[in-house]
Amino acid sequence: MTAPPGRALLHLAAALDRRAPHDAVTPVQQAQLAERGALDFVTLGDTFARPGLDALAVLSRAAPVTGRIGLVPTVTTTHTEPFHVQAAVATLDWVSRGRAGWQIEVSRTEAEARLFGRGAPELPAHPGRTRPFPSVEALWREAGEVADVAARLWDSREDDTGTREGTTDRPARRNKVHQVDFEGATFSVKGPSTVPRPPQGHPVRVVDATGGPARRTAARYADVALVRVTGPAEACAVRAELRAAAAGFGRDPDDLRVLAGLGVDLGGGECAAEPGHGGGGPRLTARGPLYRGGPVGLAELITDWHRAGAADGFHLTPVEPRRDLERLVNATVPLLQHRGLFRTFYPGSTLREHLGLTRPANRYATAGGTS
Repeated sequence: MTAPPGRALLHLAAALDRRAPHDAVTPVQQAQLAERGALDFVTLGDTFARPGLDALAVLSRAAPVTGRIGLVPTVTTTHTEPFHVQAAVATLDWVSRGRAGWQIEVSRTEAEARLFGRGAPELPAHPGRTRPFPSVEALWREAGEVADVAARLWDSREDDTGTREGTTDRPARRNKVHQVDFEGATFSVKGPSTVPRPPQGHPVRVVDATGGPARRTAARYADVALVRVTGPAEACAVRAELRAAAAGFGRDPDDLRVLAGLGVDLGGGECAAEPGHGGGGPRLTARGPLYRGGPVGLAELITDWHRAGAADGFHLTPVEPRRDLERLVNATVPLLQHRGLFRTFYPGSTLREHLGLTRPANRYATAGGTS
């Protein structure tokens, strides 16, 4: 499927749901369903604020039973070791054969910090002994540094080195293994990584850029920025802001995909959206913008926004996961395919290929660096 003249195909992603803290089966089944609709990727949320299974581990389970769809778990960078984070994400990329991403998130509360005995801010022991909890701005600056050092570690081993050379026990060629020597505000990493360079070079970095502090990090480091907006005009403005900021950081703005985040409730009919949910935009709720109506109306909304150049695609969160994801895949997606707006098959095998992103060159190999 090719795009209409002068217009790129849109990108579609869906958020998965875990209704029970220990449910690892439902997200895997949902990922398989989303793959039948040729969606670019699925996300699986995670947080230290509530109990539940590790999102990255759950999507590692989905990797062997899916073949094309991108797998993007939330990975919190606060309180976690950047070296371990990059190794885990790189491993998911290997397990999925190049379909991994990670949604970068921060941990904002003292209650979450108290779960950790190391790396958490010093918290009040009694009145009079206090240390301010880091600001959201500081947390997102740290998250940006984690994204930066992760990419450096992924580049620390060139593609043809692995960790051992061939089947022998000799070390990998030393001139192809590079020290990172990263010094950040809150951590330092020497490297190199213990995991071979991922199949994608750099697994896809996703940031929810709805809030101001996260937007700067997204513009500088993200491959995909998610923004929750209520209309095409707002979406256009935010997309333009992100692209301009990316250019200001020396990036090619065409290397950044901006997806509009939208909750969808497809239980309200087959065609029309409820008043205030279709047309120019969805209705704003406490949980963000929400479309309520039928699959046809959702296809109309997506079509209108895409024609207006409002976003590169949509990240959709089903209100009723099984019902809404099924209606999205079985009804909305075919309508978009019929209109020539969405792919009918996966033309590539990696998440970067789905998103139209090139595989990054190894910065150390390009620079001719040595260890």
